[in-house]
Amino acid sequence: MTETAAPAADSYKLELMSAYGPVFRDVLRTPARDCTSAEVPIIDLSDISGTEAQRRALAETIRDAAENTGFFYIKNHGIPKDTIDATFKQAQAFFTQPESLKERASADNSKFFNGWSRKHASKISPTEKRDNREGFSFRYDPRHDPETKDPAAVPEDVKQWLKVEEFVWEGTSHLPDFRKDLVAYWQECITLARRMIKLFAMALDAPEDYFDDLVTYPGSDSVFNYYPKNEGSTEGIVDIGLGAHTDLQCFTFLWQDSVGGLQVLTKEGQWVKVPPLADTFVVNIGDFMNRLSNDRFKSTVHRVYNHAPVDRYSMPFFFGLNHNEKCAVLPSCTSEKNPAKYEPISCGEWCRLRFEKTFDVPKQ
Repeated sequence: MTETAAPAADSYKLELMSAYGPVFRDVLRTPARDCTSAEVPIIDLSDISGTEAQRRALAETIRDAAENTGFFYIKNHGIPKDTIDATFKQAQAFFTQPESLKERASADNSKFFNGWSRKHASKISPTEKRDNREGFSFRYDPRHDPETKDPAAVPEDVKQWLKVEEFVWEGTSHLPDFRKDLVAYWQECITLARRMIKLFAMALDAPEDYFDDLVTYPGSDSVFNYYPKNEGSTEGIVDIGLGAHTDLQCFTFLWQDSVGGLQVLTKEGQWVKVPPLADTFVVNIGDFMNRLSNDRFKSTVHRVYNHAPVDRYSMPFFFGLNHNEKCAVLPSCTSEKNPAKYEPISCGEWCRLRFEKTFDVPKQ
């Protein structure tokens, strides 16, 4: 996409990376304000296992949010608080240890961005500063799938997309129960995601089981973020925790601690703050769901600014379809007057294209 006109004096051009290269958004220069309940609603998942009528009503609520801002909170999600708390404590233990110990699990040893990434290692937004964050990540492993899988029976076309790297766990073995607690949290997230994608199918006027065969070996990445406290910033000087971007896959669950810092860009170009709410996750639509829905569901630009004088932690979980499956726009999202805007592509290939545009990585 080519920039064709200068932005108005009260706005600026924000450059973003996509799988097809840079794209741009006009952003207002007004300060970020708090989001409204209409922009980022709270959705109660109590009826996720209810009657068909209750599930359809829930799907309609999700549809409204996905077509509006593309962000919403969920409560009564079913992920145990004890599991979340244990994982949060492990994240704190990992990031507060000496750098020499974190380096045992360094992403420098990874082909797939697994492991620990040091502060300022990334610059996800070309317009903004380098990201003032550390991260730790791992990806789908059929041995951990709560829907029991025989590792010896994984199809060959699935195996080529797996990004399992044992050094992540070998380099953290000195932290008691680290692997156990992080995997337990990941298992809860993938279980909820498989239930949620049924609601997304219904929200897109497709059969409830439309995606079931496409999430048997899904893209499902667990990432843990540490944003150091902001000690030196003054008013007007902003410390970028994570630059402006959209997520790649179908949708994201975000657990965030009580510090806050998430901001979402509305369609009017206004940054709005999405504060932490106790016992909720934030859910947002990713690029691949945006494609599958033929632009009905919005993959929305967001970022993190940590203005607080205390450390911030977050635990996002990114969910997509099987990376080997080529997927087209849903038939329910097209018509004679609204044909498919996107060609079929696999979720894995889509992610690979984005990484190649954003980072200097070799082709698989």
